[in-house]
Amino acid sequence: MDSTTGNGSNAVRVLILGAAGRDFHNFNMFFRDNADYQVVAFTATQIPDIDGRKYPAELSGELYPEGIPIHAEDDLEKLIVDEKIEQVVLAYSDLSYETVMHLCARVNAAGADFRLMGTDLTSAPSTVPVVSVCAVRTGCGKSQTTRRVVEVLQGFGNKVVAIRHPMPYGDLVAQRVQRFAVLEDLDKHECTIEEREEYEPHIMSDVVVYAGVDYEAILREAEKEADVIVWDGGNNDFSLIKSDFEIVVADPHRPGHEISYYPGETNLRRADVVVINKIDTADHYGVETVRDNIRALNPDATVIDGASPLFVEDGDQIAGKRVLVVEDGPTLTHGEMAYGAGYMAAIKYGADDVVDPRPYAVGTIADTFEKYPTTGDVLPAMGYGADQTKELEETINATPCDLVIIGTPIDLRRVINIDVPAVRVTYELQEIGIPTLDVPLKEFCEKKGVKTG
Repeated sequence: MDSTTGNGSNAVRVLILGAAGRDFHNFNMFFRDNADYQVVAFTATQIPDIDGRKYPAELSGELYPEGIPIHAEDDLEKLIVDEKIEQVVLAYSDLSYETVMHLCARVNAAGADFRLMGTDLTSAPSTVPVVSVCAVRTGCGKSQTTRRVVEVLQGFGNKVVAIRHPMPYGDLVAQRVQRFAVLEDLDKHECTIEEREEYEPHIMSDVVVYAGVDYEAILREAEKEADVIVWDGGNNDFSLIKSDFEIVVADPHRPGHEISYYPGETNLRRADVVVINKIDTADHYGVETVRDNIRALNPDATVIDGASPLFVEDGDQIAGKRVLVVEDGPTLTHGEMAYGAGYMAAIKYGADDVVDPRPYAVGTIADTFEKYPTTGDVLPAMGYGADQTKELEETINATPCDLVIIGTPIDLRRVINIDVPAVRVTYELQEIGIPTLDVPLKEFCEKKGVKTG
């Protein structure tokens, strides 16, 4: 019997590779009370300052009275050997197939099995109808698609509650179940910039948002106040909740990624509806490549063409200016985009120059540029904690420019001080042609017996 667990000596020794989200969920759903397995540790990547901590005993269950350590993924091979790991579970997303197989090779070379868990074992069932909105990559436009789905369902007369993909980067016990109904809740829960970007637009539309760590417990609370639950996915992960209707967003700016990233292809193959977003700014080749891949992998899916038109506050200020563009962080980092809505607005409105922020980056912001070299001459809005948010502010104010263009889903001026004038870029989903989202969503609501207007 291991000294830190109640699992038997024959239990399979497991290491879970994660990024503070899917990893914790898979543990909670499958491993937490399963004496056939002993989860020895988690590893962490993508998110700063997660490794070196513990998944707390309060969340780990009776088999893990001391909690479970979290190590850096860089220590993978050493952990496998030193801890006699038999099975390694990959439990994070937005990875190229090449990256997935490199991880598999590292694991197999060290002697362990490599496992990818599917939807049946890891999706919590709901008593309330669930619509999921996922994507094939980070940065496809899932957030504005989710907002449009919520708008349609609310228009039918339904009370909609959103459950957001996990982003628990703080006190995990305190974040077990979080409910956001007013903007003050963002301060109450000490939300990061990334969390604010996802929660605030829902709150502004009178939608209650749940998030946290323990998604079965979260689901049970959300069911109490919802006619329909909308799963608001993150990265290109599949839903943590069993979905009755699956909407997936694809991006023609990255054609081919819908069949070459994990688990984006899983989402594409499962989709009831695929939204090809950003058609207004993508080239014909990209759009048709995505369309062909949808036909090949999921010919029964309803395909909706979409655009994400830009709305620029005081856009006339941009012309002739030297601008610093600040974009949504995850879109640029593990989403591997070199630009976003802010950069497109800079070009459209005639900026004289887009200033490269990399020479002026400080602390973990500089580290981010080094880790994600595909980022273009724009600044990712990294803010996973108070220290990093301060470094983002310092980087912005150290970059010589006339104007800051904020291309993030929230107005950064609410959380940091910017020394020069700034304008904000927003975007919403606009369906092109027929069908629009209200058609399949009405059919879904009729089938489930909820309101249709």
